[in-house]
Amino acid sequence: MKPRLRPAPSLLRRACVVMLASLIAATMPAPAAAAVDIGALWDFNDPAASEARFRAALQSAQGDDALVLHTQIARTHGLRRDFAQARNVLQGIAPAVEKAGFEARARHQLELGRSYASATHTPQSQTTEAREAARRAFRAAADAARAGGLDGLHIDALHMMAFVDTAPADQLRWAEAGLEIAEASSQRGAKAWEATLRHNAGVALNELGRHDEALAQFRRALALHEAAGRAVPTRIAHWMIAHTLRRVGRLDEALAMQLKLEAEWQAAGDRDGHVFEELELLYRAKGDEARARHYAALRRPPK
Repeated sequence: MKPRLRPAPSLLRRACVVMLASLIAATMPAPAAAAVDIGALWDFNDPAASEARFRAALQSAQGDDALVLHTQIARTHGLRRDFAQARNVLQGIAPAVEKAGFEARARHQLELGRSYASATHTPQSQTTEAREAARRAFRAAADAARAGGLDGLHIDALHMMAFVDTAPADQLRWAEAGLEIAEASSQRGAKAWEATLRHNAGVALNELGRHDEALAQFRRALALHEAAGRAVPTRIAHWMIAHTLRRVGRLDEALAMQLKLEAEWQAAGDRDGHVFEELELLYRAKGDEARARHYAALRRPPK
């Protein structure tokens, strides 16, 4: 039996690895209304430690700075899948946010939306009601960010809509809308989004059968990551290119790339089950069942 391809939402979630590695700068848009340096306090690999830093910063924060810190505390709960607590934090500051500046309002709505729909949510949680709550919040976040000239936050809100509107054509539309802002903006926080948006556009284009266009987007994302010296996002961009090459039947090229990625992950003292999955599919497509079984076993989590 031919293994099923991983569905597009899973590939879209890979963008979160790219985003968290490359968007620290985007957490603080250029024309910042708040003075607190959020990027310096975030460690997306350790939300609990990040929460502790945000709470420590609250001791000396006032006004919009304090509100922004609370929104990030809510985000740490969301990353830990404690969405109810994230909403509790946001509800607690809601009255003050109504009188706050654009950044605090945009971030409040962004995190509210993420508490209903994000990469950390299970498919079962994405009910019609949850999606609509997320949609309302992300639209409000986009409106506040646009009104405040906060391009990075505006893009963030649009990019999150791809977790609400999951049809490939809609996901492509949201990625292209974000890219339009990023390309026109001079703000560092907006420019930092380009590689992630190109990744998302490529995923959607692949699902629409527009593989040549997808390859072009992934290669542009790769160039951005390489220029910035981002090791893990660079490997993911190579993976996306190889994945697409397999889908169009260019098996030898895809195999060479995936084997190189396997060696790079090993040299870094890590492993990537997505690479093993692709190698399983590639060897099976080439009729090498022994190697396919080898990589099928490798991609299972270690006991």
